[in-house]
Amino acid sequence: MTVTADDVEAAAASVARALLPVTDRSWDGVPGTGTQDAWRTAEHVGDTLVSFAGQVLARPADRFVRFAAVADQDATPAEVVEMAVTGAGVLAAVVRTAAPGVRAFHPAGVADAEGFAAMGCVELLVHGEDVARGLGAAVDPPRDVCARVLARLFPHVADHLTGLDPWDGLLWATDRLAVAGLPSQAGWQWRAAP
Repeated sequence: MTVTADDVEAAAASVARALLPVTDRSWDGVPGTGTQDAWRTAEHVGDTLVSFAGQVLARPADRFVRFAAVADQDATPAEVVEMAVTGAGVLAAVVRTAAPGVRAFHPAGVADAEGFAAMGCVELLVHGEDVARGLGAAVDPPRDVCARVLARLFPHVADHLTGLDPWDGLLWATDRLAVAGLPSQAGWQWRAAP
């Protein structure tokens, strides 16, 4: 169950389908992730995906590549969603062309290209859902993508996920959804290393 560049693109498409229809309204004060508003959360996604692509290209063993992608301060909600989707395209292109065996730093473990693709999917889907919820919308990702991401990054909780919708499982694993009978995932962490 390999996570691929196609999965990153599918995750980005599902986030775009959820968020673009609500970019015509004000995002001022709309909650996103944690203390960030919706606009900053979408910007964070774009930055993180470009950063992950940089990691795969530069392959540092002990640090992040030193750059940040930021949206223009006057970017509209549609433009900041475009930034996130573009970041996904950059990551997908880099993952697609990465040599076998590439490894690079991530605090959760030195990751391969598949790991960065999987982490990119989580960034897109989970933060996309955070923004969508604040705007009264919802992300509806492909369940097969969610299943592959769960298998790659969250093998330590796989026993809890039997019979659970993979999207619900991903939301639970990232502490966005309480599931009756399952423990809280507060302080959750993925496993980036292969």
